[in-house]
Amino acid sequence: MNETKPILTVTGSDSTSGSGVQADIKTISALGGYAVSAITSITVQTSLGIQEFHDLPANIVEGQIEAAMNDAEPDVVKIGMIRSVDVLDVIVRALEKYKPKHVIFDPVFQSSSGDALIPVNVAREITDRLLPLCTLVVQLDPMPMHGLANRYSSAVAVFLNRGESEQKALQLAKEYVNAQVVKAEGWQGRSSKLYNDFIDALEQHVRTNSDVHYYANRLNVSSRYLAQVTKRISGKAPKTIIDDRLIQEIELQLHTTDKTVQEIAYSCGFSSQAHFTKFFKKMKNISPTKFRKL
Repeated sequence: MNETKPILTVTGSDSTSGSGVQADIKTISALGGYAVSAITSITVQTSLGIQEFHDLPANIVEGQIEAAMNDAEPDVVKIGMIRSVDVLDVIVRALEKYKPKHVIFDPVFQSSSGDALIPVNVAREITDRLLPLCTLVVQLDPMPMHGLANRYSSAVAVFLNRGESEQKALQLAKEYVNAQVVKAEGWQGRSSKLYNDFIDALEQHVRTNSDVHYYANRLNVSSRYLAQVTKRISGKAPKTIIDDRLIQEIELQLHTTDKTVQEIAYSCGFSSQAHFTKFFKKMKNISPTKFRKL
């Protein structure tokens, strides 16, 4: 069985769950990954902003990182909030010791409301000592909602962990975040609700239905109207959205289960292994068998 390893997130805790370690875990899990964590700081906050920090001692952070590295052996590490030089020391030593394949830094220097989150001297140390160890420094600007960059960098981590190239991982993460923005902002009119209902239905039925007419009928609209809505909001046709989500599900099963290719084909609604293989080759330019071996 070809399993992807857990992803380690090293960051602060957000009591609203909109950002921080809670958002990392939610995003990684939603995309089919598994997260382990090391918390650097606990915040007391509401939707209006942060009221208080409790920074964890460096030795506690170090213990969490060591436990995750020894037990899970992550190839991908995502780093967020660092508020002290002592904690930075611990993180830098761990990266130099374990040498993960990908290190993603999501610069957490100020909150979405504009409040400074870390001291200036720590920011300088991060720039000088952490950035040279990073594969990617991820920042999404502008950030229309709290935690958006956080979710973006977590999504990048998942796609890199699956073996995608950096460019492809960034593209897929951006598409994922765009869908999240649409959901969060609450577009006016029926189109926004219809799009969200389409995405929700797709999550529930992607393994058994990949036909646009099925979703249009389920939502009680014409296929043409559904296409107009998805094009307006995401820039994609419904079939493209369905196929993209289906290929993610197939890749996940190839990565993380010991099912045969035929079993996966049937579990994903294909009438035959040949039909399944043809679809996979069209989407990935490689057979599912070779993809699994790689």
